Amino acid sequence: VKIGVPENYDGIFPWYLAKLHNLPSNYSDLVLTGDDEGIFGVDAQFLYAIKPLDREKQPSYSLQTFTVEVFVIDKNDNVPTFIEESMRGSVQLGLLKIPFMRVEAVDRDDRNTAHAELRFSMMEQTPRIPSSQMFFIDSITGEVSLTEEASTLDPEMCGRYKLSVMVKDMAGRTNAFFTSGIVTVEVTGNTWASPDPVRLQENLPGPYPIPISQVKWSGSQAAYSLDGEFPEMLFTISREGVIYLNAPLDRETQDQFHISIVVERPDGRQIAKPVELRVMVGDANDNRPTFPQAQYHTVVKELAARTEILTVQAADNDDPKTDNVRIFYRLVGQIPESPRALFRVDRDSGVISVQADSMEGTAPQYTLTITAEDAKLNSSCTVVVTVQDENNNPPVFSQHEYGPFHIPEDALVGTTVTSVLARDADVRGGDSWQVDYRLESGNEEEVFTLVTDRQTNEVSLILSKVLDFERESEYILVLSAQNQVPLVRGRYGPLSTATVSIYVDDVNEGPVLSQSHYEVTVREGEEPGRVIATIRGYDPDSHPIYSLQGDTKKYFSIGKYSGELKTVQALDREENSTYTMEIIAVDGNSSLSASTLVTVQILDVNDNSPVLVGDYSWKYLCTPRWEDQALVLASRDSDGPQHGGRLNFSLRSDATVRRNWKLTPINTHTNLSLNIPNLPPEVYMVPFTISDSSSPPRSTFINLPCPCNVRGNCKIAAKPLQGMPTIQSAVGLLLGTFAVIIILIVIFVRLSYQNPKEPSKTSQERVPLKISI
Repeated sequence: VKIGVPENYDGIFPWYLAKLHNLPSNYSDLVLTGDDEGIFGVDAQFLYAIKPLDREKQPSYSLQTFTVEVFVIDKNDNVPTFIEESMRGSVQLGLLKIPFMRVEAVDRDDRNTAHAELRFSMMEQTPRIPSSQMFFIDSITGEVSLTEEASTLDPEMCGRYKLSVMVKDMAGRTNAFFTSGIVTVEVTGNTWASPDPVRLQENLPGPYPIPISQVKWSGSQAAYSLDGEFPEMLFTISREGVIYLNAPLDRETQDQFHISIVVERPDGRQIAKPVELRVMVGDANDNRPTFPQAQYHTVVKELAARTEILTVQAADNDDPKTDNVRIFYRLVGQIPESPRALFRVDRDSGVISVQADSMEGTAPQYTLTITAEDAKLNSSCTVVVTVQDENNNPPVFSQHEYGPFHIPEDALVGTTVTSVLARDADVRGGDSWQVDYRLESGNEEEVFTLVTDRQTNEVSLILSKVLDFERESEYILVLSAQNQVPLVRGRYGPLSTATVSIYVDDVNEGPVLSQSHYEVTVREGEEPGRVIATIRGYDPDSHPIYSLQGDTKKYFSIGKYSGELKTVQALDREENSTYTMEIIAVDGNSSLSASTLVTVQILDVNDNSPVLVGDYSWKYLCTPRWEDQALVLASRDSDGPQHGGRLNFSLRSDATVRRNWKLTPINTHTNLSLNIPNLPPEVYMVPFTISDSSSPPRSTFINLPCPCNVRGNCKIAAKPLQGMPTIQSAVGLLLGTFAVIIILIVIFVRLSYQNPKEPSKTSQERVPLKISI
């Protein structure tokens, strides 16, 4: 049995705790073991206590005679107390917001309940300088640390502070017990500060590692580490705070280092802000001057005199504040070597210049070798100097006059008359050597053109238009030659101009027709002899003679000398709408000729009436009228679509005709059908008119015979009657007929027996047979 009993009971005693159900009721005098003070007893199966229990004195009881455990339930009856009456701590300058001490307290109540759940708080700081809130206490752990405002902490202003702190149980609730105490904090100085800058020479010979500086945290135990932009393990720090250099430095790679030194507790928490060590790297002359490129290219004009052409600059990676970067330039080589003293380089600036009065007559290209030197190291580059040709020589013709040249007047366009050359003494292939030719005079009508070969500078005189001896028989051309770029010295003179003489030779030319094809229109039915076209021909040597070919029917004629094309007879478009013929013009002095095609289009005139097309003598209409039966009438007009395109059918204006008959246009045809249901069968004459679509129209009257038939295909097939007997009824009717016949036969037989025969045959035949039915 387990029983929970609260401590400090202040009610009526004996205090009955619980009923022991398994205890026999006759157990009246029960001795309990484990109850040294005689607090417990048993009465009628009830366990009781005779005085209050104190959990802090004894938290539980085990009564052994009958196993009963009595647990005393805790009450908040104890006040928390600080472990130490005099609480002291010290804080160093520069310490971060991390705990530098801890206050501790205890509570005798059950620590598994809120009765012993303690909370710490800061009540007051004395003195309140330079700020009233320079310290902070963690409410749960009791750790004391500095605040942000403690950055102004100064032991010379105040070296000791008294902090009033409080501890409460019940997690700091309003009804909790509390105790206050005083914490004395001593402010101490610190050696934690940035060390002096260090200057190290690059490429130190060693041995390594080399100690270069030291730091020390004067407070609690600390661990050090380095941080910064430097290769791993280049700098290291020992547990004692000694900083080492572990490898040679290169100023050109990095000329200074900013090393952050971090101090931490053994648990890894940073104690104070990092301090910085500045390491500066001194220069050594370990870099040779170098040019940004191994080869330079520059151009100098051949007439240049004592002029700067290029500046070369070398760079030295050594310290620019030292003499290690002072560079001197020298010209050490020239290819080709002759002539000497063409170029020079300034010792300090690297400016390369021409020191000759002119570059005329020199090589087209030179290669110079330039060195750059510092106090002990050097390097070199090459400079390629191209001597640029200048236009100081004009082009010159080898002769002043060319020709005369003869060219027939029938020469083809594109014929080369002649080719000439103006020589230029400048460098072949350059702009100063290239020559532009121009016809200054004699070519106002642009009969000739010039074509220049840029590889040889030779110019060709090309015929660009057809020649005409009768118009121009001689050409005197003035040809000039100039360079593409301006002359540097002098002007163009007579030697750069030449005259070209050209004679045109006469050639017997054939006639030329003004048109290669003629289109002519003529209305059909025009009177013969009308001029429908005039063929224009030209022959500079004689008058052309015209003839006509391809007119097989001799409908046209042409004037032998006039070229007038006439009609010989009236033309009919319906017979032929187009005529094509060839007109030939022959030179009167030779067999030279020219030809042209003439197409004559015959224009339509409404000179034909429409006609009915087809044989309708065998066709008929049924009477009475069959639905949808009609005679399909076709018509035609020989005129063109303008006049005979759409034909109209119309019945004669007669009441009987229009009552009996009907004309219905269907597409390109017309249907003739009965307009009334029935006509007597005979042949009827249907009068109607066919008109064309011209204005005024032409028309044709038709009187069409149309039989109305009742025979042949017009007969109507018999239709089955309603109520027609079935097969069963027919069989019954047949059987009934046979029965009647049999009955009649029986009657005749009986009659024959009832009437005896006459003795005489003759008299018997004379007596008529009487039958009563």
